[in-house]
Amino acid sequence: MPNADYRTLVRANYRRLSQSIQGFKPRREQNYLVAEIGKVLLGQYDSGRRILVAEAGTGIGKSLAYLQAGIPWARLNQKKLIISTATLALQEQLVSKDLPLFQPHCQPGFTFALAKGRARYCCGRRLEALALGENQLGLFEAAEGPTPAQQRQLAELWQAWCDKRWHGDRDSWPEPIADALWQQLQAEAHSCQPQWGHHNCPFHLARAELDRVDIIVVNHALLLADLKMGGGVVLPEPEQCLYILDEAHHIAAVAREQGSARLALRQARRGLEQFNKGLGSFSDLLGEEGQPALGRLQQALQQLLPALTTLYNQLAGALQRTELCPDEQGCLRFATGELPGFMDEALSALKEDNKAFARALERVQGQLGDQLKRQPARAAALEAALALLSQQQRRGEQTRDLCELLLRPTGPRQTPPARWLEQEPQELTLCATPLAVGHLLEQWCWSRAAAVIMVSATLTALNDFGYFRRAVGLRADDGSHYLRLHSPFDYRSAPLIIPRLDCEPTDAGFDRLLAEQVPVWLAGQGASLVLFSSYRQMQGVAEALRAKGFSLLVQGEASRQALLQLHRQRCDGNQPSVLFGTGSFAEGLDLPGHYLTNLIITKLPFAVPTSPVEEAMAEWITLCGGNAFMQLAMPEASRKLIQACGRLLRTETDHGRIVLLDKRLVSRRYGAALLDALPPFSRELS
Repeated sequence: MPNADYRTLVRANYRRLSQSIQGFKPRREQNYLVAEIGKVLLGQYDSGRRILVAEAGTGIGKSLAYLQAGIPWARLNQKKLIISTATLALQEQLVSKDLPLFQPHCQPGFTFALAKGRARYCCGRRLEALALGENQLGLFEAAEGPTPAQQRQLAELWQAWCDKRWHGDRDSWPEPIADALWQQLQAEAHSCQPQWGHHNCPFHLARAELDRVDIIVVNHALLLADLKMGGGVVLPEPEQCLYILDEAHHIAAVAREQGSARLALRQARRGLEQFNKGLGSFSDLLGEEGQPALGRLQQALQQLLPALTTLYNQLAGALQRTELCPDEQGCLRFATGELPGFMDEALSALKEDNKAFARALERVQGQLGDQLKRQPARAAALEAALALLSQQQRRGEQTRDLCELLLRPTGPRQTPPARWLEQEPQELTLCATPLAVGHLLEQWCWSRAAAVIMVSATLTALNDFGYFRRAVGLRADDGSHYLRLHSPFDYRSAPLIIPRLDCEPTDAGFDRLLAEQVPVWLAGQGASLVLFSSYRQMQGVAEALRAKGFSLLVQGEASRQALLQLHRQRCDGNQPSVLFGTGSFAEGLDLPGHYLTNLIITKLPFAVPTSPVEEAMAEWITLCGGNAFMQLAMPEASRKLIQACGRLLRTETDHGRIVLLDKRLVSRRYGAALLDALPPFSRELS
């Protein structure tokens, strides 16, 4: 593709777009982002590694920028454009606003679709069977089957699907579908048989649409799940894709979640015992030729059940003898990832027995599939058996992943996974999460993709990309290009106020201080958002303020949507409104104009390393000779503080103030670094 053709298209598209929008104002930073994305895509920085990491502050219009630069390149190079986001709100914005806005003005033209995971779609055959009153799948408890209300909803779902008024996905149904009911309906990979045909399958119909469109919008979890499986399962193969990862600061955390595994030992055994009791009904379905496969499955079960029991009993015994000592929450993290010696043999046996069980399941599944071809009249019963096999295959994969993470050897330069045990009454759960996922992202995506554009409003920490780069597996010298564009907003018109307080958040009297200070900074204000570091602290301050007569909208007391709707109604009616929220309200909350003019941050967002994953990460940094506070806590706090402060100014005409009730910004040496990383608010010490 000649570079001139691409640049000509981008300029022409921009001209048509700008002429069609009334009152359009060119944004210098947005245009610069378009140009830099174009240079990366054309290989001007590195023709062998087209990767851009771009921090684009609020108000730049990054989504419209990457659409302008990315779509023509992908279309000219016959690549699929995959736009991945972390939040549903941004997905909805792209699908309902940004892409439709750009579509009439873009050449070459494009089509787009929103991709969802298989579990968001129902299985057409399951829906039909349950709607017609057939509970042959054996998925409902006992013989009761669906309740009358569930049966009515099943009939409505089935009729809507038959009438083509519903696409078969949970999200587009106007009424809630209970989790317990949806679990019986949802499509599953293992129980989906090609011989049943895909012409009446909601998931495969949606999957076929993805093959036809030019742009696919996904979330990070689905993208990484597909990449983990090698790519090309739900989405196209990485070599055929231009990836745009918006809200890219979430990528490492989502990758860790994808690599995590957990196994509740007694629950796993109970599930296998229940499955074993139902195997007798398989004999008639399999016929004479399937009996050897059934025998091998029963034999594998007889080996796997004792392996689970042995591991449980060994752990329970060690806990009883206090050789293992969980904390007050029943959590025991294995320091430096080292397991007690007795676990190695038990886990190795479990791994091998689970592997044999998985092979036996596949043989029986194949035999049942053959029977389905020969005996379509028995499809309902055969499908019920295959559905039960599907459940066991899914559970077996969880066991396999857990064993591999727990038994994975680690060398002196390899970061060990976080490994821990959770103790509950009558249950022990083993858990593991990889800490370092950068090499996985390099293997899954960075080294394979046609191009990758990562954007977010917060990718730097303490004014540096190093923290993000290490988390996602990039190197300073690998050819990736970095760009930082500041917001065009007038931050100096918004004061950042740091009151002179008597104590710090670590002091015993801080909660009482908040109950006294928050009302001071709410006085005379119209639209306020108060951000807390913990639910406990938020609820305590809320109780104290309500006792003084304050009317508050507190996170958790109603849905997020309901709270925000009520907040906007009060603001529109010129009534004071006060929102209380925690960390999730510090990111992604969009309250422009008069909906937020007074932002109060009660405490610097330092994470307390109480989770096993956070503890393990801090421990590993220390063991490697580093400083966990400076390398982990500080960069993360800086990023979160920038996100929190970003709630105030959402448009060029917004105004207001930020009050930060944490004197450590001025009393501790690290405070200056955190302040310098913020946008250039005018600072006031009061």
